[in-house]
Amino acid sequence: MSNTDPAPAEVACVASPFAGVLHPREVPLGGPRAIRVRRTLPQRERSLIGAWCFADHYGPQDVRDGPGMDVPPHPHTGLQTVSWLFSGEVEHRDSAGVHAMVRPGELNVMTAGAGICHSEVSTSATTVLHGVQLWVALPDSDRDTGRDFAHFVPTPRAVGGATLRVFLGELGSARSPVHTFTPLLGAQVDLEPRCAATFDVDPAFEHGVLLDQGDVTVGDAALDVADLAFAAVGSTELTLTNRGDHPARVVVLGGPPFPEELVMWWNFVGRSHDEIATYRAQWQDHDDRFGAVHGYQGRVSRLPAPALPNATLRPRRNPGV
Repeated sequence: MSNTDPAPAEVACVASPFAGVLHPREVPLGGPRAIRVRRTLPQRERSLIGAWCFADHYGPQDVRDGPGMDVPPHPHTGLQTVSWLFSGEVEHRDSAGVHAMVRPGELNVMTAGAGICHSEVSTSATTVLHGVQLWVALPDSDRDTGRDFAHFVPTPRAVGGATLRVFLGELGSARSPVHTFTPLLGAQVDLEPRCAATFDVDPAFEHGVLLDQGDVTVGDAALDVADLAFAAVGSTELTLTNRGDHPARVVVLGGPPFPEELVMWWNFVGRSHDEIATYRAQWQDHDDRFGAVHGYQGRVSRLPAPALPNATLRPRRNPGV
């Protein structure tokens, strides 16, 4: 998914002493009639949870009478995109030659590495579009790796009154085989009505819990839809409670504090202003760094990059490590 903000602000990806609940902001995914997404990461209070650096939640939205999702080819560097749906279907095409479908309960991970471009379009089979799009920052040692793509369907596991689907990392007795470049946790947890579930977690990890639906508390913190509860390192347990009379669903994210300085602007993750400016110029010049997407038939052939801000983009040291 692209950050389609026509004037994206600089994001200094940095940890902070914040511990609590992050509230989302709504942004359009494309033009004036496009679907809107709720963006929780990054923001001023916190821009990273482990290496997770971007989180959009969207839907449930009936797209039968609207354009649905139609994101033209756009570039990425220095990250992995993690696509996870609750309902609907999205067609993915990228410049590594991958043509795949994103479906509910099936993980798609695209590794941008040194550079990739891709498109995302909800299919005609979609009536209700609903899911999350996440980004993971790559460490300096691996951020120039080659383009790659992984697909995985986690087996649902019952844990008391909860159902667990671990798509990255390990939680409970479930583990994902998908390779990540730093230790990560990514999981969907469905909670039955009036149910509480407690999981042992790695105390070296920061954790975030994104609410999709239901009346859920994380510890003592109550969440609204698309809120993200954050817990700093040191916790050995994570307790999720559905206080409502209907099923609830959350996405759990985690990882050790990311130790490197980052600059994230538009769809690029880099380390300096000059790197970001170079990536932008290369995308505008159709450089081979990003390749080309074949088969996309949307309204424009590719997304143009917005103008750089009239200031120097500066990374900051992560004070949490």
